[in-house]
Amino acid sequence: MTGKGRELADMMERRKVDILCVQETRWKGSKARSIGAGFKLFYYGVDSKRNGVGEVLKEEFVRNVLEVKRVSDRVMSLKLEIEGVMLNVVSGYAPQVGCELEEKERFWQHRMVVCRMTLMVCKKKRSEIEKKTKWWKLKREECCEEFRQKLRQALGGQVLLPDDWETTAEVIRETGRKVLGVSSGRRKEDKETWWWNEEVQDSIQRKRLAKKKWDMDRTEENRQEYKELQRRVKREVSKAKQKAYDELYTRLDTREGEKDLYRLARQRDRDGKDVQQVRVIKDRDGRVLTSEESVQRRWKEYFEELMNEENERGKKSRRGELCGTESR
Repeated sequence: MTGKGRELADMMERRKVDILCVQETRWKGSKARSIGAGFKLFYYGVDSKRNGVGEVLKEEFVRNVLEVKRVSDRVMSLKLEIEGVMLNVVSGYAPQVGCELEEKERFWQHRMVVCRMTLMVCKKKRSEIEKKTKWWKLKREECCEEFRQKLRQALGGQVLLPDDWETTAEVIRETGRKVLGVSSGRRKEDKETWWWNEEVQDSIQRKRLAKKKWDMDRTEENRQEYKELQRRVKREVSKAKQKAYDELYTRLDTREGEKDLYRLARQRDRDGKDVQQVRVIKDRDGRVLTSEESVQRRWKEYFEELMNEENERGKKSRRGELCGTESR
């Protein structure tokens, strides 16, 4: 997986794969991370030189993750809830240490095993990102002064604001949109893969074609061509990453550069979490509740027990009153 995350995401997007199990990731650690193009990788490994398993999910399924079980660097599973249907996805790895290269190539999942499943669920339409007014530009003196002048003109040259706040607020918002502008509403660039460029993409395309050629005709010449392109892709990825980080370090002396760094840190922290939000709860017997009605009923039971149960302080006070009554 080293240096191949974005390439994997590109392949999944091209082949319309929503969930993918990967093995021999050779990544040490127990984490989750974004690999670009809206895909997230959950992985587990104890040695950076061998083994390692992982599962990649498309963005729309990331919020459906209820539980991540990392058994070992050879087995892990994800539990997802999709429209009330519980789905367990298991990624397992059978190592082949000591085998010949030809035998390994036949075994590895360079050739994906694709499973097509049909779940009768209602797909929610992805909500558009709201276009926001760039109010932060008011920190600049020239923008602030221009906004002040335009606002006075819009209010008819009045110094004091009119009594009708709703009208005034709408004038302020409209002036802000005209003077300061609004965000594009497009999806933000993947900060983990901002180094992805056309040169890297072209190299990966050539490598993919060389692999297909070798699969069709397993000659030594085709094999060497494929291996050479593999090494070239690694070099291109390394150069692209280095260039991107050099540019980041140069911008660190500026205010915008600091903001980029903080945004990157926040995104990495957010992407590193397995479960984004608690989607379901369990009943008294530990069974997972998925329907809205059953979840509300369970919350009602919980709060009724919480509010009507006597605490230790109340019990002691009650015992004291009983003792006092008996003594009298």
